[in-house]
Amino acid sequence: MTKDNGPVLIELEDINGGVTPATAPVVPDLTPDIPQGQAIQTMAVLATRRPSVLWRLFWAAALGLLLTALSVAAWDFVFGLLGRNIWLGRAVLAGLGLFVFAGLGLAFREWIALARLRRVDRLQDDVAQAVQSGELVAAKGILGQLTRFYRGREDLRWALENLATQQDEILDADALLDVAERELMSPLDAAARREVEAAARQVAMVTAIVPLALADVVTALASNLKMVRRIAEIYGGRAGTFGSWRLLKGVMLHLVATGAVAVGDDLISSIAGGGLLSKLSRRFGEGVVNGALTARVGVAAMEVCRPMPFRALKRPKVAVLVSSALKGLFSKT
Repeated sequence: MTKDNGPVLIELEDINGGVTPATAPVVPDLTPDIPQGQAIQTMAVLATRRPSVLWRLFWAAALGLLLTALSVAAWDFVFGLLGRNIWLGRAVLAGLGLFVFAGLGLAFREWIALARLRRVDRLQDDVAQAVQSGELVAAKGILGQLTRFYRGREDLRWALENLATQQDEILDADALLDVAERELMSPLDAAARREVEAAARQVAMVTAIVPLALADVVTALASNLKMVRRIAEIYGGRAGTFGSWRLLKGVMLHLVATGAVAVGDDLISSIAGGGLLSKLSRRFGEGVVNGALTARVGVAAMEVCRPMPFRALKRPKVAVLVSSALKGLFSKT
């Protein structure tokens, strides 16, 4: 009798109830959801949404009918008062005249603001052409345009004087443009960064503290609109109400097209310190992400409103802006 030293195969009954790896249910992900900055995402949708032709026709017709009805009602009201009481009618007529005058003044100011923004766009195109050509004559022409554009700005008076003393000594186009950027854009960049930090802090704080529905969306929209307007004014744009909305829409279109509104791993790691969000509550984490996305909007607004591109000076980093804005607002321990 020979002894079998080979492996022994023991057949077991079906203890899994017929469940195989292919048919087994998916293991649930126990990792908490990462905040996505829903307020900024909603604001981006609202800012970039383009109404259909029918909706635009509807609102144009509704606005025209409303203005016509108000004009006829005001006409009848004023001349009815003139027939009843001449002095009261004259007083109301004077008030109506002041109202129309103020409306025309506001419309003229908006037109001036839009013209100023178009001038910034032309200046950006001229700077890009001068950088591409590399000619000294073109670079000096850009310096002349910048000097005329910022003439009268008390905060840039020393920078303009310092630039005027250096431009004759520099014979290289790129070096001349770099000096102009350092002298003129450096104080403006610092002021724009403070506006971005203030807006990011406000959005993060409201999102984390206020539990009301849509409060974070309204705050994000208002704060970003104000931030874009202030950045445009800092760089010389002087944006009005319609100009601010136009700038915000352009900035959000740029961010949506490049995918910068989405929350990626790079953003989470830069603002979470490798795991800070997991230590915070869901609402606090959402506030931090909304603040970081607001900083992204602010940096994009700086690039849109800045007459010169970032060359000699570094582009502000979102992580640095968020860290400075939220310092002391959220505890890391």
